[in-house]
Amino acid sequence: MTDEHVDTTPETTAADVAADLAATEQATEQQATEQDDAEREASEQKAVRLDKRAKLLAHGIQAYPVGVGITTTIPAVRAEYERLETGEETQDVVGIAGRIVFSRNTGKLCFATLQSGDGSRIQAMVSLAEVGDESLARWKEFVDLGDHVFVHGRVISSRRGELSVMVDDWAIAAKAIQPLPNLHSELSEETRARARYLDLIVRDQARATVRARAKVMQSLRATFDGHEYLEVETPMLQTQHGGASARPFVTHSNAFDTDLYLRIAPELFLKRAVVGGIDRVFEVNRNFRNEGADSTHSPEFAMVEAYQAYGDYEQMADLTQELVQNAAAAVTGGHVVTLADGTEYDLGGDWARIDMYGTLSTAVSREITPETPLAELVALADEAGVEVAHPTHGKYVEELWEHHVKGGLDRPTFVMNFPLDTSPLTREHRSRPGVVEKWDLYVRGFELATAYSELVDPVVQRERFVEQAKLAAGGDVEAMRVDEEFLRALEHGMPPSGGMGMGVDRLLMAITGLGIRETILFPLVK
Repeated sequence: MTDEHVDTTPETTAADVAADLAATEQATEQQATEQDDAEREASEQKAVRLDKRAKLLAHGIQAYPVGVGITTTIPAVRAEYERLETGEETQDVVGIAGRIVFSRNTGKLCFATLQSGDGSRIQAMVSLAEVGDESLARWKEFVDLGDHVFVHGRVISSRRGELSVMVDDWAIAAKAIQPLPNLHSELSEETRARARYLDLIVRDQARATVRARAKVMQSLRATFDGHEYLEVETPMLQTQHGGASARPFVTHSNAFDTDLYLRIAPELFLKRAVVGGIDRVFEVNRNFRNEGADSTHSPEFAMVEAYQAYGDYEQMADLTQELVQNAAAAVTGGHVVTLADGTEYDLGGDWARIDMYGTLSTAVSREITPETPLAELVALADEAGVEVAHPTHGKYVEELWEHHVKGGLDRPTFVMNFPLDTSPLTREHRSRPGVVEKWDLYVRGFELATAYSELVDPVVQRERFVEQAKLAAGGDVEAMRVDEEFLRALEHGMPPSGGMGMGVDRLLMAITGLGIRETILFPLVK
């Protein structure tokens, strides 16, 4: 026996290929047929439900009343009466409402499971003895899965131990014209993103993600408040896009008869606030970048940006670690989070801070510095099969670093000290020429946040903008333009400052392990 690998894979024949194609076509046809059948059934159910709506109105019953007589909520009833013994009955009367997600009609007793918005459920029991012939008949005739109903009655535990309301009166709260999806089948990822309202109805994880996001937002604001930051709002429509290297969306204002840009970042306006004397400022904002979409990128996304007068990128690293760890604790109760796939990830402790040039040098076994000739970087890129659009020294360094180093990062890591020519808004390093005081934070393999020691010298900033404008003229659609209004603000004096930006959607990804289309409530879908 030798150590050589022997290829035992059978040879693929033309007949095999033809069989695979035939099987694929058959599966596609079957899927299309099933979809047509489902759409046909949904259309038929809609017609039946519309007829029920019409009959309700003909009987003088409102299908969509302005309100119903609720006295409490399903979660509150569960919390108060969860410990009832099997078969135990109370004389406590409640009025609650919820969506019907399960229904079973028998002769003299009907059962329905009502679900509240948070997913809490309770059983409603509609009996002939309690509501009478006419009311029971109307329940059987008019009530469907998906309807919102109001029920009034005593709180009991059924003979099977199910917390229930023994109904003595009921009403339609909102008639569902479209049927619910099968609650026992998983919704496709496409359906979950395209029809999030259905996802929220049928899936616990979808509801949990919305609540997790709300807790994250509350935590972010609380952390900033603890450091005496003020929250502000800046324009989404701008006459000049800037604050990041990204391709903007362009729109047109009829009132001003001018083209405008959807914001790609709030940075340049937040810095104006610092110039004006708001020394610690932050904004939770929506940004729009006319670029690709994948599991970590969305054309519309949420960010938080913050600026601190008399701070620098080291202090912003401390702040960002605190923001992330506090958010994780708000959602999960600790810094070790359980991801969607069941694995655990530790966000605790102090995070490593590594040098971009130093780690790249180690990875390629030769020293890479800001003085390394471009030809040498090109040769390294060719050797590694790395392609660089609009090549500059900095872009080659960053692409080579991503190729050789990024994949080996496991724990949360601040990657420090970037090339000067890729960071036009960043202060040059205080002791290393050709390097800027910037870091990117990587968590679970993707970039979560970035921060700078801000460039506040208006003369140098103008020079950087001019260099960016040259790149734009050469075809780089992500390069910045000269922003005269921002430069005029800087000329009035901006104190030395640190600034940071972090993707909110990505922060949810880091804590939950979900993709970006899951962490955005209503993602853009084609």
